[in-house]
Amino acid sequence: MGRAFEYRKARKMKRWGNMARTFTKLGKEISICVKGGGPDPDSNPRLRALLQNAKAANMPKETIERAIKKATSKDEADYKEMVYEGYGPFGIAVVVETATDNTTRTVGNVRSYFNHCGGSLGTTGSLTFLFDRKCVFKVTKKDGIELEDLELELIDFGADELVEEENEITIYGEFESFNAIQKYFEENGFEIISAEFERIPNDTKELTPEQRKQINKLIDKLEDDEDVQNVFHNMAESEEDEDEE
Repeated sequence: MGRAFEYRKARKMKRWGNMARTFTKLGKEISICVKGGGPDPDSNPRLRALLQNAKAANMPKETIERAIKKATSKDEADYKEMVYEGYGPFGIAVVVETATDNTTRTVGNVRSYFNHCGGSLGTTGSLTFLFDRKCVFKVTKKDGIELEDLELELIDFGADELVEEENEITIYGEFESFNAIQKYFEENGFEIISAEFERIPNDTKELTPEQRKQINKLIDKLEDDEDVQNVFHNMAESEEDEDEE
Protein backbone atom coordinates (compact mmCIF):
# COMPACT_ATOMS: atom_id res chain seq x y z
CA MET A 1 0.00 0.00 0.00
CA GLY A 2 1.06 3.57 -0.60
CA ARG A 3 3.09 3.47 -3.84
CA ALA A 4 0.33 4.80 -6.06
CA PHE A 5 -0.79 7.47 -3.62
CA GLU A 6 2.66 8.84 -2.88
CA TYR A 7 3.53 9.02 -6.56
CA ARG A 8 0.30 10.72 -7.53
CA LYS A 9 0.45 13.15 -4.61
CA ALA A 10 3.91 14.27 -5.70
CA ARG A 11 3.06 14.34 -9.42
CA LYS A 12 0.57 17.22 -9.36
CA MET A 13 0.88 18.31 -12.95
CA LYS A 14 1.41 21.97 -13.69
CA ARG A 15 -1.26 21.96 -16.40
CA TRP A 16 -3.90 21.35 -13.71
CA GLY A 17 -2.81 24.60 -12.12
CA ASN A 18 -3.91 26.43 -15.27
CA MET A 19 -7.68 26.82 -15.27
CA ALA A 20 -8.01 27.35 -19.04
CA ARG A 21 -6.06 24.17 -19.81
CA THR A 22 -8.04 22.23 -17.24
CA PHE A 23 -11.32 23.29 -18.85
CA THR A 24 -9.99 22.41 -22.32
CA LYS A 25 -8.94 18.96 -21.13
CA LEU A 26 -12.27 18.29 -19.44
CA GLY A 27 -14.18 19.65 -22.44
CA LYS A 28 -12.47 17.15 -24.74
CA GLU A 29 -13.11 14.28 -22.32
CA ILE A 30 -16.77 15.24 -22.11
CA SER A 31 -17.02 15.48 -25.91
CA ILE A 32 -15.49 12.02 -26.42
CA CYS A 33 -17.71 10.56 -23.71
CA VAL A 34 -20.92 12.08 -25.10
CA LYS A 35 -20.18 10.91 -28.63
CA GLY A 36 -19.54 7.40 -27.32
CA GLY A 37 -22.31 7.06 -24.75
CA GLY A 38 -24.83 9.84 -25.30
CA PRO A 39 -25.55 13.20 -23.58
CA ASP A 40 -27.75 11.87 -20.76
CA PRO A 41 -25.80 11.45 -17.51
CA ASP A 42 -28.43 9.05 -16.16
CA SER A 43 -27.60 6.49 -18.85
CA ASN A 44 -23.91 7.40 -19.24
CA PRO A 45 -22.00 6.62 -16.02
CA ARG A 46 -18.68 7.88 -17.37
CA LEU A 47 -20.31 11.23 -18.17
CA ARG A 48 -21.64 11.42 -14.61
CA ALA A 49 -18.09 11.00 -13.33
CA LEU A 50 -16.73 13.63 -15.71
CA LEU A 51 -19.40 16.11 -14.60
CA GLN A 52 -18.20 15.57 -11.03
CA ASN A 53 -14.63 16.24 -12.17
CA ALA A 54 -15.77 19.43 -13.88
CA LYS A 55 -17.57 20.52 -10.73
CA ALA A 56 -14.46 19.85 -8.62
CA ALA A 57 -12.42 21.96 -11.07
CA ASN A 58 -14.96 24.83 -10.76
CA MET A 59 -15.77 24.57 -14.46
CA PRO A 60 -18.71 26.92 -15.18
CA LYS A 61 -22.04 25.23 -15.82
CA GLU A 62 -22.39 27.11 -19.11
CA THR A 63 -19.04 25.77 -20.30
CA ILE A 64 -20.07 22.21 -19.42
CA GLU A 65 -23.40 22.54 -21.22
CA ARG A 66 -21.65 24.02 -24.26
CA ALA A 67 -19.23 21.07 -24.39
CA ILE A 68 -22.12 18.59 -24.29
CA LYS A 69 -24.07 20.51 -26.94
CA LYS A 70 -21.05 20.72 -29.26
CA ALA A 71 -20.46 16.97 -28.91
CA THR A 72 -23.97 16.24 -30.19
CA SER A 73 -23.49 18.46 -33.26
CA LYS A 74 -22.79 16.69 -36.54
CA ASP A 75 -20.48 19.57 -37.50
CA GLU A 76 -18.25 19.06 -34.46
CA ALA A 77 -14.93 17.35 -35.23
CA ASP A 78 -14.40 13.97 -33.60
CA TYR A 79 -11.51 13.72 -31.17
CA LYS A 80 -9.40 10.60 -31.38
CA GLU A 81 -7.63 9.36 -28.27
CA MET A 82 -4.02 8.42 -29.00
CA VAL A 83 -1.27 7.29 -26.62
CA TYR A 84 2.40 7.91 -27.42
CA GLU A 85 5.31 6.33 -25.58
CA GLY A 86 8.99 7.16 -25.55
CA TYR A 87 12.11 7.72 -23.53
CA GLY A 88 13.37 11.06 -22.37
CA PRO A 89 16.99 11.73 -21.43
CA PHE A 90 18.60 9.40 -18.87
CA GLY A 91 16.24 6.54 -19.73
CA ILE A 92 13.13 8.10 -18.20
CA ALA A 93 9.98 6.48 -19.59
CA VAL A 94 7.26 8.91 -20.68
CA VAL A 95 3.67 8.10 -21.68
CA VAL A 96 1.62 10.82 -23.38
CA GLU A 97 -2.17 10.63 -23.62
CA THR A 98 -3.72 12.86 -26.27
CA ALA A 99 -7.13 13.77 -27.68
CA THR A 100 -6.85 15.20 -31.17
CA ASP A 101 -8.73 15.97 -34.37
CA ASN A 102 -5.49 15.75 -36.36
CA THR A 103 -3.25 12.79 -35.51
CA THR A 104 -0.62 13.82 -38.07
CA ARG A 105 -0.14 17.16 -36.33
CA THR A 106 -0.13 15.61 -32.89
CA VAL A 107 2.38 12.83 -33.52
CA GLY A 108 4.62 15.32 -35.33
CA ASN A 109 4.55 17.69 -32.38
CA VAL A 110 5.11 14.95 -29.79
CA ARG A 111 8.02 13.51 -31.75
CA SER A 112 9.62 16.95 -32.08
CA TYR A 113 9.40 17.53 -28.32
CA PHE A 114 11.16 14.24 -27.62
CA ASN A 115 13.84 14.89 -30.24
CA HIS A 116 14.44 18.49 -29.14
CA CYS A 117 14.93 17.42 -25.52
CA GLY A 118 17.29 14.53 -26.24
CA GLY A 119 14.72 11.75 -26.11
CA SER A 120 13.07 9.50 -28.66
CA LEU A 121 9.52 8.45 -29.47
CA GLY A 122 8.99 4.70 -29.28
CA THR A 123 6.40 2.26 -30.61
CA THR A 124 2.92 1.87 -29.17
CA GLY A 125 2.87 -0.58 -26.28
CA SER A 126 6.63 -0.55 -25.76
CA LEU A 127 6.35 0.92 -22.24
CA THR A 128 3.12 -0.70 -21.08
CA PHE A 129 4.95 -3.08 -18.76
CA LEU A 130 6.49 -0.15 -16.83
CA PHE A 131 3.16 1.30 -15.67
CA ASP A 132 0.01 0.06 -13.96
CA ARG A 133 -3.13 1.75 -15.25
CA LYS A 134 -5.48 2.52 -12.36
CA CYS A 135 -8.81 4.17 -11.81
CA VAL A 136 -8.68 6.78 -9.06
CA PHE A 137 -11.72 8.00 -7.13
CA LYS A 138 -11.88 10.74 -4.56
CA VAL A 139 -14.97 10.67 -2.33
CA THR A 140 -16.20 12.59 0.69
CA LYS A 141 -15.96 10.69 3.97
CA LYS A 142 -19.23 9.47 5.44
CA ASP A 143 -19.96 9.54 9.16
CA GLY A 144 -19.76 6.15 10.79
CA ILE A 145 -17.72 4.58 8.01
CA GLU A 146 -14.37 3.12 9.05
CA LEU A 147 -11.62 3.10 6.42
CA GLU A 148 -10.74 -0.55 7.12
CA ASP A 149 -14.35 -1.69 6.72
CA LEU A 150 -14.75 0.28 3.48
CA GLU A 151 -11.51 -1.16 2.15
CA LEU A 152 -12.58 -4.73 2.85
CA GLU A 153 -15.88 -4.14 1.09
CA LEU A 154 -14.34 -2.42 -1.94
CA ILE A 155 -11.78 -5.18 -2.52
CA ASP A 156 -14.61 -7.24 -4.02
CA PHE A 157 -15.25 -4.41 -6.50
CA GLY A 158 -11.64 -4.16 -7.68
CA ALA A 159 -10.17 -1.55 -5.32
CA ASP A 160 -6.63 -2.19 -4.11
CA GLU A 161 -5.66 0.92 -2.14
CA LEU A 162 -7.47 3.48 0.04
CA VAL A 163 -5.95 6.59 1.55
CA GLU A 164 -7.66 8.91 4.03
CA GLU A 165 -7.04 12.66 3.90
CA GLU A 166 -8.97 14.92 6.26
CA ASN A 167 -12.56 14.79 4.93
CA GLU A 168 -11.77 12.84 1.79
CA ILE A 169 -10.84 9.29 0.81
CA THR A 170 -8.81 8.46 -2.29
CA ILE A 171 -9.42 5.01 -3.78
CA TYR A 172 -7.21 3.24 -6.32
CA GLY A 173 -8.49 0.27 -8.29
CA GLU A 174 -7.91 -1.80 -11.39
CA PHE A 175 -8.60 0.03 -14.65
CA GLU A 176 -11.36 -2.43 -15.58
CA SER A 177 -13.09 -1.89 -12.21
CA PHE A 178 -14.03 1.75 -12.84
CA ASN A 179 -17.73 1.11 -13.48
CA ALA A 180 -18.11 -1.32 -10.58
CA ILE A 181 -16.48 1.04 -8.08
CA GLN A 182 -18.45 4.02 -9.36
CA LYS A 183 -21.70 2.05 -9.07
CA TYR A 184 -20.86 1.04 -5.49
CA PHE A 185 -20.34 4.66 -4.42
CA GLU A 186 -23.47 5.88 -6.17
CA GLU A 187 -25.67 3.12 -4.73
CA ASN A 188 -24.28 3.64 -1.22
CA GLY A 189 -24.73 7.39 -1.12
CA PHE A 190 -21.10 8.51 -1.32
CA GLU A 191 -20.35 11.91 -2.82
CA ILE A 192 -17.88 11.37 -5.66
CA ILE A 193 -15.59 14.39 -5.87
CA SER A 194 -13.62 13.18 -8.87
CA ALA A 195 -12.93 10.04 -10.91
CA GLU A 196 -9.88 9.68 -13.14
CA PHE A 197 -7.45 7.24 -14.72
CA GLU A 198 -3.76 7.21 -13.80
CA ARG A 199 -0.68 5.38 -15.02
CA ILE A 200 1.40 4.54 -11.97
CA PRO A 201 5.05 3.53 -12.58
CA ASN A 202 6.10 0.15 -11.21
CA ASP A 203 9.45 1.67 -10.28
CA THR A 204 10.93 5.18 -10.35
CA LYS A 205 14.39 6.48 -11.23
CA GLU A 206 16.34 8.94 -9.11
CA LEU A 207 18.04 11.78 -11.00
CA THR A 208 20.31 14.67 -10.10
CA PRO A 209 18.81 18.19 -9.97
CA GLU A 210 20.41 19.06 -13.33
CA GLN A 211 19.10 15.89 -14.94
CA ARG A 212 15.65 16.61 -13.55
CA LYS A 213 15.65 20.02 -15.23
CA GLN A 214 16.17 18.38 -18.61
CA ILE A 215 13.31 15.93 -18.07
CA ASN A 216 11.04 18.69 -16.80
CA LYS A 217 11.70 20.69 -19.99
CA LEU A 218 10.32 17.77 -21.99
CA ILE A 219 7.33 17.35 -19.67
CA ASP A 220 6.57 21.09 -19.82
CA LYS A 221 6.67 21.11 -23.63
CA LEU A 222 4.32 18.14 -23.78
CA GLU A 223 1.89 19.53 -21.22
CA ASP A 224 1.80 22.89 -23.01
CA ASP A 225 0.49 21.22 -26.19
CA GLU A 226 -3.28 21.63 -26.52
CA ASP A 227 -3.68 18.08 -27.86
CA VAL A 228 -2.05 16.55 -24.77
CA GLN A 229 -4.38 15.38 -22.02
CA ASN A 230 -1.99 13.69 -19.58
CA VAL A 231 1.73 13.00 -19.22
CA PHE A 232 3.05 10.18 -17.05
CA HIS A 233 6.67 9.29 -16.32
CA ASN A 234 8.82 7.19 -14.01
CA MET A 235 11.12 9.90 -12.70
CA ALA A 236 11.16 9.92 -8.91
CA GLU A 237 9.76 13.16 -7.53
CA SER A 238 11.63 15.41 -5.15
CA GLU A 239 10.76 17.94 -2.48
CA GLU A 240 11.88 20.68 -4.87
CA ASP A 241 9.24 19.60 -7.40
CA GLU A 242 6.49 19.71 -4.79
CA ASP A 243 7.66 23.15 -3.64
CA GLU A 244 7.50 24.43 -7.22
CA GLU A 245 3.86 23.33 -7.50
